[in-house]
Amino acid sequence: MTDQPTIAEREASSILQTYGRYPLTLVRGEGCRVYDETGQEYLDCLAGIAVASLGHANAAVAARVARQMTKLVHVSNLYYTQPQVELAERLKDLSGLDRVFFANCGATANETAIKLARRWGQKTRGAECYEIVSLLDSFHGRTLAALAATGQPKKQAIFEPLPTGFVQVAAHDIDALAEVIGPQTAGVMIETIQGEGGVIPIEKGYMQELRELCDRHDVLLIIDDIQAGIGRTGTWFSWQQLEVDPDIATLAKALANGLPIGACLSTERAAAFDYGEHGTTFGGGPVVTSAALAVLEEIEARDLLENCRNRGRQLASLLTALPGVSEVRGRGLMLGAVLDSPRAAEVNRAALSNGLLVNNVAADTVRFTPPLIITEEEVNEAVSKFSASLQAGSEW
Repeated sequence: MTDQPTIAEREASSILQTYGRYPLTLVRGEGCRVYDETGQEYLDCLAGIAVASLGHANAAVAARVARQMTKLVHVSNLYYTQPQVELAERLKDLSGLDRVFFANCGATANETAIKLARRWGQKTRGAECYEIVSLLDSFHGRTLAALAATGQPKKQAIFEPLPTGFVQVAAHDIDALAEVIGPQTAGVMIETIQGEGGVIPIEKGYMQELRELCDRHDVLLIIDDIQAGIGRTGTWFSWQQLEVDPDIATLAKALANGLPIGACLSTERAAAFDYGEHGTTFGGGPVVTSAALAVLEEIEARDLLENCRNRGRQLASLLTALPGVSEVRGRGLMLGAVLDSPRAAEVNRAALSNGLLVNNVAADTVRFTPPLIITEEEVNEAVSKFSASLQAGSEW
């Protein structure tokens, strides 16, 4: 009798090898915990990379999705559906923006934003106004246009030639940004925290200078809130605590607590699309928009924005005090523990062995994006496990 192949072996022979997966097969989750096929428990402080903000197997989301699945799953965007309109209205109310387009993920939300800014540029200043300015070390997605906007040359090089009309400058250098803005510039695209760049927060003063610069040159400000939005930094949208309003904003990740959805929001002024100029088959379907409505209701009913702020302060304070951590950066529950040496991968492996899920987002930085429901006791537990992992990681 031959041994049955493992999930890892079956994956290796059937799925494109694009992911450097950890040696872990997860089979179920509850709250801030996930479990592998042996029943081993892990405290999840990554939440699917800032996705499962309500934790795993949230009852309210599951119930709303189950009800919708028995009523209507898909009819395309040729027809109206009530959950889509209700979600758009709710996002308008929370954000102060005027229009919503639903996509399938963060990359397609950013594609929408890029196309919308280009269309606006064409309509306001002509065919040559299509350029998008973004920041070095940014990350906006893996589709070709979103990748072209991403300020990470290593990710771009193997897919060249990329679409033209994109330029990157260093963060926090408003003069460098001002130099590249001209009549060809349609928009400036920015994350308020560069998640994949190492959990690097953009300063409030710089963001406000950028807003003034965009206004002065009549350029759209596009905020990529895909990782930092939907309560992750302690407000509904990350820009709200920076006192800056975007012309276009993008959302995804936490919006439906794990179901695939993206959204591009805009002001009325920036809403430049005409009928037939953009579309999607699956974006904004009844099931995912129902899930997103449940997510927003849960965050509000359970006061999870306040919990995010409190637990974020607690987590940052405790991590900062650990030997081997030189700095903690970020906002709310989107934090990066910067180590005193480039051993984040080793520490991450040790954390996995200690029953803690985090990830090494840079050579010296470990990212924490736990569910917004995390408790005071669970934060203490996470820091205890991470402290042990720092000691073990130094021995790898």
